[in-house]
Amino acid sequence: MRPNASRNKVGGTVGDPPRLVVAVQAPAVDGKANDAVLKELAKAFGLRQRDFTIVFGELGRDKRLIVEGDEKLLHKRYEELRGDPTLL
Repeated sequence: MRPNASRNKVGGTVGDPPRLVVAVQAPAVDGKANDAVLKELAKAFGLRQRDFTIVFGELGRDKRLIVEGDEKLLHKRYEELRGDPTLL
C-alpha cells in the first residue's frame, strides 16, 4: 500500500516475493487508507468491497487479504494487474 499517492491505482509489483501495489490518495490515518485500498481493489477485481478482508497488516504498508470470489477469475485478474507496470 502506498498512502498519500497522487492518484488511486492498482498494478505492478514491488519486493521479493512480489506484492501487488495499491496506491491510494487517502492518508494512513484512522483507517482511511485501508478503506481506500479495499475500495480500489474491489474496482480492480470487479468485486464488492465486502469481498475483501484484511487479515494481517492493518497498521502497516504490507497487507494480507482474504478475497471471496471465483478463484480462477481472481487469479487471472491478479496476474494481469501485477504484470502491468504502466499502472504505477
